[in-house]
Amino acid sequence: MMKKISILLLAVIIFGSCNRKKFVKITGFAQGTTYSISYYDKAGKDYQPEIDSILKGFDRSVSIYDSTSLISQVNRTDKPLKADKYFTDIFNRSTIVSEQTNGAFDITVGPLVNAFGFGSKKKVKIDKSLIDSLKKLVNYKNVTIENGFIKKKYSKMCIDFNAIAQGYSVDVVSKFLESKGVNDYIVEIGGEVYAKGKKENGKQWNVGIEKPDENNMDHELKATLYLQNKAVSTSGNYRKFFMENGIRYSHEIDPATGYSVRNSLLSVSVIAANCTDADAYATAFMVMGVEKSLAFLKNHKELDAYFIYSDNKDGKIKTCETEGLKELLKEKE
Repeated sequence: MMKKISILLLAVIIFGSCNRKKFVKITGFAQGTTYSISYYDKAGKDYQPEIDSILKGFDRSVSIYDSTSLISQVNRTDKPLKADKYFTDIFNRSTIVSEQTNGAFDITVGPLVNAFGFGSKKKVKIDKSLIDSLKKLVNYKNVTIENGFIKKKYSKMCIDFNAIAQGYSVDVVSKFLESKGVNDYIVEIGGEVYAKGKKENGKQWNVGIEKPDENNMDHELKATLYLQNKAVSTSGNYRKFFMENGIRYSHEIDPATGYSVRNSLLSVSVIAANCTDADAYATAFMVMGVEKSLAFLKNHKELDAYFIYSDNKDGKIKTCETEGLKELLKEKE
């Protein structure tokens, strides 16, 4: 009897070790930023060549930093161009978010982004007449895809997918990993993250949320978020900005005013079922501010968010989060 138990135990150990997945981590560069991907795979296969190929193809479609990309061609011409799958998917989802947020999210904000020097072009001298002229080019309703072709109402309109493209690329890579049978992974591209399954020890994947401070060069964390089958995107106005005549201009542009966003919100992290939505809504909420965003979230329970803002009364940094994050968020002391 003792011998049978020993044999059985040995079989269990051997079987367990054979089914144990190998941990793989890959890092690289894409879309003008970095990426980091960790996953568990039975064979421990390195999928970096395939992922790099996917990301390069993605850039050829929607990267404004690639002069030969489809989006760059669209921005240079007034002629209808054939849309590919990446462009179509991002465009359609962008339109939905724009409609839901009353234009706080707008892919045609490109001319304003470029004027302030936050896009693919150098900053120009800003004045009211320039902003007023550029605002005429900003309206997501003036770009359509008809019979598979991209059409702009005005030739000088400029489309910018930067506020949603990285999130979408995370989803693309995530779907690729799942097509290979990888079901426990975390994908991060330029700070946008999607995590599925768990770590080998059974614990959830965790993502750090930085303190919104321009001097936080050590990337000190404000909170840690635990993710499982969810995406998170953080948008803030504390890193990309410039000062001019005592005025601070951040990279978050309000399509309604044509100027940099000015509200108490320093940073917002949005949690969603996919990274495309998380990325887009994070940008929209930065424009909307804390109060309008919270009101919006009451009618959109599929989303959760964590806000870091400056109190208008005493200037102190404060935070708030939706109910769905109470168990998943741990703030640093």
